[in-house]
This record gives sequence, structure tokens and C-alpha cells, in this order.
Amino acid sequence: MIRLSLVIATYNRAASLLDTLKSVVRQNAPVEQWECVVVNNNSSDNTAECFAEFVREYPDYNIRMVNEPSQGLSYARNRGIREGVGEYIAIIDDDEHIAEDFIASYIELFDSVPEAVAAGGPIVAEYPAGRPRWMSCYTERPIANTMYFGEQVCEFPKGRIPGGGNMALRRSAIRRYGVFDTSLGYVGESLIGGEECDLFERLQIAEAKYYYVPKAVMYHIIPKEKLSKEYLAKLSYNVGVSQLRRAKLYRRVWRVRFKELFKWVGTLALALWYTITLQWHKGYYLLLMRLNISRGLWSKE
Repeated sequence: MIRLSLVIATYNRAASLLDTLKSVVRQNAPVEQWECVVVNNNSSDNTAECFAEFVREYPDYNIRMVNEPSQGLSYARNRGIREGVGEYIAIIDDDEHIAEDFIASYIELFDSVPEAVAAGGPIVAEYPAGRPRWMSCYTERPIANTMYFGEQVCEFPKGRIPGGGNMALRRSAIRRYGVFDTSLGYVGESLIGGEECDLFERLQIAEAKYYYVPKAVMYHIIPKEKLSKEYLAKLSYNVGVSQLRRAKLYRRVWRVRFKELFKWVGTLALALWYTITLQWHKGYYLLLMRLNISRGLWSKE
């Protein structure tokens, strides 16, 4: 009996998708308890051919691919949710690999904690080209979304939500609170996100509970091309645009912009401290990030 459906949306990342799938077939959970639904979102590379060859090598696993013609991460994830049959749904991305206990940990959490409607686990960043010296914990978050809250199952800390590439939900929660908003989320090479924040805000409004699962570890592979000044500026700008779009949905644009001004106070203080401690490059990139988030928040999107 399928207990959990693992959903992976993919777009033009054939090689990294295969690495992700190699971690999927190493799961501890009995193969009859889970399935993997890969959603091909109009990839123009050899994703379909590579996937077909992979599943031929692992015929004992319930791994299948479906196509989603509407471009966008939210469309693809929603399609995977519809295609899955498990009472639990876990969502990961195609640029990561997961620990062997990943699926089993989420099944155990939902089985043992009836009030848990959603969950997330640790996110560990891996840098094949090396972690850049300019990166601080603040500039790392939009790029890698690292996450660690200890070694015990617990409710998520206030103000934090599971990462988009490591989250799980009960199917009943999807029926009650809805799926991902397709006006948000990456579309092709666009970096406008916010769909996970929107979904979890709906859960927060309903006072639904979501839990941190320490054994559901995801390793996020950060390639060299995501470690440039240009990428951070573009990503940060789109973080601001994402926040603006969500603020418009909930009619709180000026409140969000007002909070951004307070964040500038903290940013300037941190940048000054980095300069005094001869870490000026960290201060520079922190200012770059905040400047572009603000640009996105005050854009005409």
C-alpha cells in the first residue's frame, strides 16, 4: 500500500535529476510504501531519455514521470500532487539528494503525530566549487535556505517554515487548504518564488501545526553559477518581487515595505560590524542583497 508520494518537479536538469533519483532509490522505507512522481515541466534537454534509462535500471521501484505543459514550478508541483496516490506527500527539487531515512521519517511523523498537517526537515548546503568567502549566514539563506533546529522532533520555530525543497503534507491538508498558487513560483528561468510561503501562511491562519523532522535531511547542491554577484542580485530582486506579490494578495503592501525599512537598520549595523572586523566583503554582499530586495519590493510588479 502506498503511504507516501514523493514529488519532484524538473526542468532542464537531466544530470542533477539523476543524482537526486539515486538518493531516492537508497531509501530505507519499504518500496511498497512509497512512490516517486517526477513531473517534467517542458524540459528541452534529454531529461525524458535519461529518466527512461534510469527506471530501466531500477525496475523494482515505483518511479514514474508525467508531463506538465503549463510552465512553472507551482503548476508542476500541483500536477505531481494530483498524480500521487499516497495519503502523505513529500516534495523535493531536482538539485538535491536526500538522506536514507527521509521517506521513513515523514511516514513515522504523520503516523505518530495526528495533529501534524505538514512537516519539514534539515537542509544542508553542499558547495562542490567551495563556499565563497563573501557568504554569511544571511546571504546564504536566499541561495541555499539552510535549516537546522536540533535533533528532536518539534513544532517549527515561530517565523520559520519548511524549505520548498524539503516539505511534506497530509493529502487531507491539501484538500482543506489548497495547493500552490500558480501566480507565484519559478517559471522557466524566472526566480520569482513565494509559493511555499503563501501555502504555509494559509496553514498559519488556520492555526494548523507543522513539525520539524530531524532525520528527514536534504542536501542542497549549490553550483558555482549560483555563487556570483550577479546571481545574488537577481535572486534578491526576485525575493522582493515575490514578497510584493504576496503582499498585494493579502492587501498589506505598505506594512511589508515599512518592515523592510526596519530591516535596513539591522543590515547597516551588521555591514558596519563586518567592516570593523575586516570582513568587508561579507558586508558588501549583505548590502547588495538588501538593496535588491528593496528594489523588488518597490517595483511596479
